[in-house]
Amino acid sequence: MKRVYSASKKILADDVNMLRELRTSVFLRAVQEASIAHTEALGAGRDKTLDKGALWIIVRLKAQINRMPEYDEKVVIRSWPGATMHVLFPRYYELLSENGEVLVRASALWMLMDERTRKMAFPEKYGVHLPTVRTGSELPLPTGVADGETASTFPHPVRVSGVDINGHMNNARYVDAVEDALGTKFLLAHRLTSFEIEYKSEVKPGRRLYIDPSEHDGKIFCVGRTGGKTCFRFAAEYTERKRND
Repeated sequence: MKRVYSASKKILADDVNMLRELRTSVFLRAVQEASIAHTEALGAGRDKTLDKGALWIIVRLKAQINRMPEYDEKVVIRSWPGATMHVLFPRYYELLSENGEVLVRASALWMLMDERTRKMAFPEKYGVHLPTVRTGSELPLPTGVADGETASTFPHPVRVSGVDINGHMNNARYVDAVEDALGTKFLLAHRLTSFEIEYKSEVKPGRRLYIDPSEHDGKIFCVGRTGGKTCFRFAAEYTERKRND
């Protein structure tokens, strides 16, 4: 049993944006897949969860970005579980270059949701237990995104292509929606250095999500709402790109 999960990946053309850098949403998909693979390896796979009506969902995630890997670059993603907090499962991540440079560090809180009631599920009911691993390089866990003022609204329809195995809009697609709202001009001029996202409620296909972003001195705050309900909050910091970025 590997207490720290590790997998190699080559950055493909479909993984990058117009700047040939890894998309934020693709990083989040890699986080998701690493979490699933390691949880399976640790004995808490689909036979204990999905097949019995329990779904793994992400509650909060934050990341610090030294740089995003580029097209054709080879990287390694590492992940390991922290100490379970009653119903919350902390998990930590590192994205490394082929030479061992730390590109991105992240931490997240996961939980189980009952597929039928769509409410929190207790892990003991499903026999889900994960070990506690500590490497000393853990990014502190996310604490939640405070509410704030927003400036404008962008509609984002939730299409079938954005819905995942849990039957709702995939966590990575929220960041795609935020970046669509921020627009090309801002993203070409700024580089993402850190972000935190808090998922408040799920969004089902066929609904329309409204993205409310605001920006001040490279700091972004964004709220996603549907039907008057807050679905997620997102806070991020960007720096201005230099000419050789």
